[in-house]
Amino acid sequence: MTTRLYLDHAAAAPMLPQAIAAVTDAMARWANPSSPHKEGRAARATLEDARDRARAALGWDGELLFTSGASESIARIMAGPADARFVSAVEHDAVLRAAGDAFLLPVGADGTVAVDTLVGRLGASGARRPLVAIQAANGETGVIQPLADLAPVVRRAGGRLLADAAQVAGKAPLPPADLLTLSAHKFGGPPGIGALLVRDLADLAPTGGQERGYRPGTENLPGAIGMAAALEAQRAWADRARDLRAHLDGAIEAAGGVVVAKRTPRLPSVASYRMPGVPSAQALIQFDMAGIAVSAGSACASGSLRPSHVLAAMGWNEAEAAEVIRVSIGPDTSRAGIYRFVDAWRRIAADAAQRAA
Repeated sequence: MTTRLYLDHAAAAPMLPQAIAAVTDAMARWANPSSPHKEGRAARATLEDARDRARAALGWDGELLFTSGASESIARIMAGPADARFVSAVEHDAVLRAAGDAFLLPVGADGTVAVDTLVGRLGASGARRPLVAIQAANGETGVIQPLADLAPVVRRAGGRLLADAAQVAGKAPLPPADLLTLSAHKFGGPPGIGALLVRDLADLAPTGGQERGYRPGTENLPGAIGMAAALEAQRAWADRARDLRAHLDGAIEAAGGVVVAKRTPRLPSVASYRMPGVPSAQALIQFDMAGIAVSAGSACASGSLRPSHVLAAMGWNEAEAAEVIRVSIGPDTSRAGIYRFVDAWRRIAADAAQRAA
């Protein structure tokens, strides 16, 4: 039987052994952290220790509120105070859904928001305390937004910058934002747990209940402990990932494929490629039959028939966008795995060309 090759880490990364062990151990700590008795106080101490460990591993000196993941965190931020909201056109669906009637910030063909564009849109709005959502890196293309240049623009306008950091947290330094969101399952932690990082709690609407009064519901103690363990277990692999992706980019181009946002700074672990003449839905089935797991964009949208709003915002037409797949690698992805994917790509492309002849 052929061993499966998993190249969809941007959707969900396999749980790290350290996280599995931590969650398994924590399952025996059944007390409610909000209970006043001895067992509850012990659970509370463990929860706060997990919070401190996660903050330290992330290098974050602000508040950290545990949530169910980035989508919930984003919704909570969007419900907070702001006299205008701006979101980039390539944000995750969770941001676009929660943004309501927010102003869209266009991106260039490279997938990034330009400083001049942001300055102009903020100035024209007349907003005195805007909320601006620009992701740290795109989950479909890997494109990294220039937040070091954009953050000062937002602050000069009296606003706050929200960065969806789901694809970078635990893998790279956090961007200079006022509010950040993350999900543990993106970096080898357990599913169903994440965090909202906040500089100033006044930027949120209090709801009562747990998490400093900003999230109701019993705390997910095993999840929090597992997330902290996963963050502490991260190892440096960006250079190796960059080398693997560079090899993959070259091989795909040599086989007649197209690298999305080739000249734009991208995450070393995420890339998208177009196979001309082969619909992504068809390619995914054939890769899956070859024992290889890849996707067509983010997991939240890849099951729909809608064209990618990310590629559309970058100027791709619907036909081209419908031929793009995403490959995302992890710490254990090997060069042999990349070779295997490239061989499968060539076979699928050759079969399609033969049928079209």
